[in-house]
Amino acid sequence: MADLFAWLISFFILIALIVLVIYQLMCLADLEFDYINPYDSSSRINKVILPEYIIVGVLFGFYLVTGHWIMSLICAPYLYYNVRLYRQGKHLVDVTEIFNLLPKEKKQRLFKLFYIVFILFLSLFWMIYTSLDDHDD
Repeated sequence: MADLFAWLISFFILIALIVLVIYQLMCLADLEFDYINPYDSSSRINKVILPEYIIVGVLFGFYLVTGHWIMSLICAPYLYYNVRLYRQGKHLVDVTEIFNLLPKEKKQRLFKLFYIVFILFLSLFWMIYTSLDDHDD
């Protein structure tokens, strides 16, 4: 039963990550269609980047603590990418370069979104498998 709660917690963490990445994509789309100025768009995106990175680290640590080694290995490249961007100082969106980097930023966030959705489907699979396995006992 505790394993089922662990999968449920990871499900909600992944939903929070999806919401943050979709918010960033919406800000970039608003900028692309000229609904928002570059300063507001970059400040809104920059406010949620660090919480996204922290949540990814928490999710990775949560998988390690609960003993889900495969899921932690699947989360490791995403965490490594975020840590690398942070250490290089490329994690924040620059207001002066946002129009030049708009296609790259959108592709980066779309890739992140698909990666998180993939992890979410794996998590859902394991949650259903665990609930059916607990039900048999």
